[in-house]
Amino acid sequence: MNKRMTRSVLGVAAAATLLLAAACSDPGSSTTTSGGSVDWPAQDTDLTGTTLTIWAAQNSNTIPDSVVAGFEDLTGAEVDVETIPDPYEQGVQTKVATGDMPDLAFWQPTASQLTALNAKQNLLPLDGAPFVDAYSGGLADMTGLLDGTRYAALITTPAVEGVYYNKEVFEKAGITDLPTDWDSFVALAEQLKGDGVTPFYEMGADRWATQWWVQVQLAEAAQDGLWDRVNANEESFTDDTIQGAVDEYEDLIDEGLFNDDIKTATFEDQGKALLNGDAAMVMQVNSFFGQLQQLADTDELNQKIGFFPISKDGNVGTYIPDQSNALVAFNTGDEDQEAAARQLLEYWLGDGYADFVAAQSTVSLQTDVPSPSDVPQALLDVSASLDGAAGSMQALAVANPDLYINLADMIQGTKTPEQVTEATQQQFAQLAKAQGVSGF
Repeated sequence: MNKRMTRSVLGVAAAATLLLAAACSDPGSSTTTSGGSVDWPAQDTDLTGTTLTIWAAQNSNTIPDSVVAGFEDLTGAEVDVETIPDPYEQGVQTKVATGDMPDLAFWQPTASQLTALNAKQNLLPLDGAPFVDAYSGGLADMTGLLDGTRYAALITTPAVEGVYYNKEVFEKAGITDLPTDWDSFVALAEQLKGDGVTPFYEMGADRWATQWWVQVQLAEAAQDGLWDRVNANEESFTDDTIQGAVDEYEDLIDEGLFNDDIKTATFEDQGKALLNGDAAMVMQVNSFFGQLQQLADTDELNQKIGFFPISKDGNVGTYIPDQSNALVAFNTGDEDQEAAARQLLEYWLGDGYADFVAAQSTVSLQTDVPSPSDVPQALLDVSASLDGAAGSMQALAVANPDLYINLADMIQGTKTPEQVTEATQQQFAQLAKAQGVSGF
């Protein structure tokens, strides 16, 4: 066995004059942020003649469907959802840097990604939004904040990196017990390969999921302060902990535990392969299950698809709020558009939220909105794994380097594992230095 060991800054202004024109509306609310007083309009304020644009990724562009339909009927607004090609984050950052901004966008609500989008200049503060107090548990404080200011509205529970598996494949192979740590996880994969089954399916062509394989191995280290040490330049991507996780990922690939077309496979291929039983397991996040829900109904998913978290020493999940979990609103300088964008967020997490979670068959993150009865068990298991989960690189590091691109290069054979960590560390240091982080 191989070794295991830009638009210019414009103030955020109130849009009270426009909003009071809708006499049939509720009065809305007003809150105070670091940018001053902000009016939150009534959800049914008339927006006839207003067009809002939402940017979304390939795996989030159908998420707003029920909300858009309800909001358009209620307000008379038109909402356009524009898909930004993958890699989504880079595409959005490039557009925003040239001054091209939507009204709203799906965005990873972590401090590193809010910093990457230059939130303090480009985004509207959402402090005091009417929906914040409705979040259940500690979700309000888990993510969406940068230096104490809220810039992102969480719409679904944060994603967890873990293993989706085909129950029927496991059953056919006589597997009754799920892995309890990394060694048993790999042993299971080797057993499946010996039975002629493809253990793992990776989407090397679309690249962005490659990093999950490294990050889940770091869960216990993250709980032990790994990312604090990396942030302080006391530990590096090239040191043993992260380098070892990258080496392990390459070992699994070299051992033939992945799909033969790993270099060319896509996100869509991945979902079909797991659902059809062409592979036993996929390392992914919640948005992957959204794809499965477009391919099968809840009964079929409950029959075929399960989930378990995995880590080096156990079953610790790794949480990574991703771009499909949250929305940000842009500081476009157009007061009417900004007010309308806030109104859409308020509706999404207000009167439209019960319909939203029902349409998505997803776990509710609000105390007063129950999760639909048809939420697949796998999603309930994902949500449950947030309890005790470790933070991902994106959640805890001060910068988010292109680890996934470098790992995809390793899959394509253009980088060694050592070059992966060297390139990632170099970029991380540059980003940290640019942010003025001490020690870089």
